[in-house]
Amino acid sequence: MIEQQVEVRTPDGVADALLVRPDSKDPSPAVINLTDGLGFRPAFADQSKRIAEHGYVVLTPNIFYRTSKVPVFPFQPDFQSEQTRQRFRELTGPLTPDAMERDASAYVDFLAGKPFVGKGPMGVVGFCFAGQFALRVAAARPDRIGAAASFHGGGLFTDAETSPHRVLPRVKARVYFGHASNDQGMNAEAIEKFEKALADWGGEYESETYAARHGWMIPGREVYDPENSSRGFEKLIELLDDSLKSTAGV
Repeated sequence: MIEQQVEVRTPDGVADALLVRPDSKDPSPAVINLTDGLGFRPAFADQSKRIAEHGYVVLTPNIFYRTSKVPVFPFQPDFQSEQTRQRFRELTGPLTPDAMERDASAYVDFLAGKPFVGKGPMGVVGFCFAGQFALRVAAARPDRIGAAASFHGGGLFTDAETSPHRVLPRVKARVYFGHASNDQGMNAEAIEKFEKALADWGGEYESETYAARHGWMIPGREVYDPENSSRGFEKLIELLDDSLKSTAGV
């Protein structure tokens, strides 16, 4: 694997990012890996390498670059504390739906300009707060995003005009959603409404609920669930392989 620290210029600034890719002369499909609400950390570097080992160029940006470079939490986060909740608000506040779509094009165009990235469809995956980000990337760039996944994504269906589910008509990608059975940000009622929106959309999708707590996919926290995380990762690679490799193109 080849690992590089890179900078991605966006309309709003410069995002620091990790780029991991196979040590190969042949172009590979690209995947944008969007971190959860705690930001980029070693667990996401490891995850990016795991995805890249399956034959992908993986870009993992600091999604909170508008507020801070990595690490975005200068202290040990604990969402039971007001200090952590306040910092989370500082990080996520500038990342509005419109900002997500601007970033989406910047990340896609950055990857498309690399000679080691194939000309076929790309993938995107988001976790927690970034589950909706992944969906908005797919909506912003249907010309390039062929697969999108969300794991324990929060707030995917709300009554707000800016609810993520409302971008579905613009999405052309195959999508996968792995929900948590214990998730205050996406309870059973919200999941049911979101799955109805997916059915009405009419695209190719899979949505399922894991018997796990919010955040189960990422090591390093007490909510991590190795068994369900392993299964979720297998579902992600299956989605990427089926959606991207058959039409990778160079």
